Amino acid sequence: MDRKARYLVAALRISLGWIFLWAFLDKLFGLGRSTAPEKAWLAGGSPTAGFLSAVARGPLVAWFKSLTGNPVVDVLFMVGLLGLGLALLLGIGLKVASVTGPLLMVLMWLAQLPPATNPFMDNHIIYALLLALFPLLKAGDTLGLGHWWAKKTHAWPILQ
Repeated sequence: MDRKARYLVAALRISLGWIFLWAFLDKLFGLGRSTAPEKAWLAGGSPTAGFLSAVARGPLVAWFKSLTGNPVVDVLFMVGLLGLGLALLLGIGLKVASVTGPLLMVLMWLAQLPPATNPFMDNHIIYALLLALFPLLKAGDTLGLGHWWAKKTHAWPILQ
């Protein structure tokens, strides 16, 4: 891949990483963007309650609503946001992120079926595709620690 393309892919990786890390920080501290301070996870709020309680249509409404406020779901969601954010920002663990990230995105997409403005496509699917693409392009090697990480984890290729 040529130099300009590598830097563009790195910019996409870092930008998407910031989206996940910001979501984690906002839900953890209630920074007032998507999460009010009184609904922060540290204030006793549920980071999944807002999204899951708003599920109003689709074939899986009852199942998603049943997950609202579940502490295990909250922990998994927050660990997922933090892990994806750090992996993408640092350019490490992109193989793991390429599986776990799309899983999270597809679950969030399923919760909103059908999407409000398009018959099937929305940002969750775009993010899932980007997450799957990054390790194939070795996106962590440019403006990231991917090359170093690959050397450190050579015995555990799934972690690369």
